[in-house]
Amino acid sequence: MNPPPPSEAPLGSQRCREDAVGDRQAAPPASAAAARERVRALLLLAGVDLDSVTAADALLITSELVTNAIRHGDGVTSFRADIADDVLRLSIADASPRLPAARKGTVDHPGGYGWPLIQQLAEHVDCSTRPDGKTITTALRLS
Repeated sequence: MNPPPPSEAPLGSQRCREDAVGDRQAAPPASAAAARERVRALLLLAGVDLDSVTAADALLITSELVTNAIRHGDGVTSFRADIADDVLRLSIADASPRLPAARKGTVDHPGGYGWPLIQQLAEHVDCSTRPDGKTITTALRLS
């Protein structure tokens, strides 16, 4: 049996996906801004107020994950965002099998804030390696 259309489904059971267009996979975003735009559209579709702290957290996690994949992982190879049961799940894959590690920024090499921030904001973070890279999956409760 098919689930009811989103307009008839109970609010908490609504499922939204961003990763595919028709029957083909969407190309991974080329920038953090492009990834944020995809997640922003998904949040709107799910009825999340874009002025909320939750939306800001979701967009910040998205931005940091994609920025890290571009900067440290040789680029985004796969991007998936979906909302089910009031939880936003993001999966970002890149071409480096090297797992993220916290580091302290210095004057010569600033940064080091993104990974701890992701771990603090997300309810769940999972890293898995593959021969051709890694995938980081996060979950963020939207209410």
